[in-house]
Amino acid sequence: MRPYPINSVSVVIPVYNEEQSLPELLRRTEAACAQLTTPYEILLVDDGSRDASADMLEAAAARPGSPVVAVILNRNYGQHAAIMAGFEQSTGDLVITLDADLQNPPEEIPRLVAQARLGYDVVATVRNNRQDSALRRWPSRLINKAVQRSTGVAMNDYGCMLRAYRRTVVDAMLACRERSTFIPILANSFARHTTEILVEHAEREHGDSKYSPMRLVNLMFDLVTCMTTTPLRLLSIVGFGMAFLGIVFAVILLLLRLMFGAPWAGNGSFVLFAVLFVFTGGQFIGMGLLGEYLGRMYSDVRARPRFFIEKVLRAAPAPQASAEETSSSTKVVS
Repeated sequence: MRPYPINSVSVVIPVYNEEQSLPELLRRTEAACAQLTTPYEILLVDDGSRDASADMLEAAAARPGSPVVAVILNRNYGQHAAIMAGFEQSTGDLVITLDADLQNPPEEIPRLVAQARLGYDVVATVRNNRQDSALRRWPSRLINKAVQRSTGVAMNDYGCMLRAYRRTVVDAMLACRERSTFIPILANSFARHTTEILVEHAEREHGDSKYSPMRLVNLMFDLVTCMTTTPLRLLSIVGFGMAFLGIVFAVILLLLRLMFGAPWAGNGSFVLFAVLFVFTGGQFIGMGLLGEYLGRMYSDVRARPRFFIEKVLRAAPAPQASAEETSSSTKVVS
């Protein structure tokens, strides 16, 4: 693994209804980036906010010499689509993603840059002393285990978006045109060297989590279906297993019927209902998974854009003195 030269850094932050936390986010992120020895830009992507977030981003980008780039989407597309929109507008050799809720501290940005300089393609983070509720932590652990097994990439916290990506990995992700994208898994499929570092995790100070129960369900299906066909293979294995167990069960029921007679189990009614429910449940699970894949194929065939950028605002470059002004100032100094 060779050291990776970093000449510029881009920080991509998706924003959705975060007007209360935006001033502190901008202050802390700019202070953290000011510690870097390379040029940087901070791209804040407004994901169709319904509050004053978009106006605040435009005002931040309009400041003279501001490192803020405001990317305004026309509506809400979701966190990962917003990050991809930021990737498309970024120019840095290293791209860092960060949530806008300040639960992951922006002060960790210099540490991620230092790790990336060692030669890592992806620098991930693990939330230390996570402050979320148990209803959020336990499903997250189960999903992390499932993702590790399906992708073969052993990372402990796929839900933490504080990550650093090499430019080549970002370009490879942008070249992928699927509609449903889970960025940490997609990035790891193009990365050769990955690492993780521990970061602190704070309680959310303003507003509520933007992941409603339905959004969490959609995220789970994205995780399961966006990068692997393992569920379809598991479905076939489960189908064969259920068929084998059904045959064995039928033989056992027949023997018990002959040995003890019909009254031992309500003349077989309850057993038949149990068998029917098991097989019906398995069929519905299989149909649901197949429907997920077919739905994603339908979305990909339509080839609609993952997002639509309404406008991009960057600070105007500082005016440069003309040749005549430079010559006259030189004469005055002399």
